[in-house]
Amino acid sequence: MPKPMHRSTSFKKFTRVTASKRTVIRYRRAKSGMPHCAICRAELNGISTNGGKSRRTNSRLFGGVLCANCTAEVVKLGSRVEHGAMKLNDIGIRQRAYVLQLMAH
Repeated sequence: MPKPMHRSTSFKKFTRVTASKRTVIRYRRAKSGMPHCAICRAELNGISTNGGKSRRTNSRLFGGVLCANCTAEVVKLGSRVEHGAMKLNDIGIRQRAYVLQLMAH
């Protein structure tokens, strides 16, 4: 029976043949996929999956979380809410959390 940590799906199982011709089962942590935008689910551009945290994110507003189009839309909606042209309840549920975060910033 494998260790409890190897029973999850975050570890991939593969077999290897050792030098003594014995077949053993090895486990390797699965690579994470490409990051996606939290609103439109599109793949984020300019973000690499390897390297440190500073390589994996952008240094702009909502970098590594939202794509450029959704970030522009959130900024636009945030300014409309602040100036009273729109109410917060008129904004979609996915965008509302980011508008609130933008207004608090």
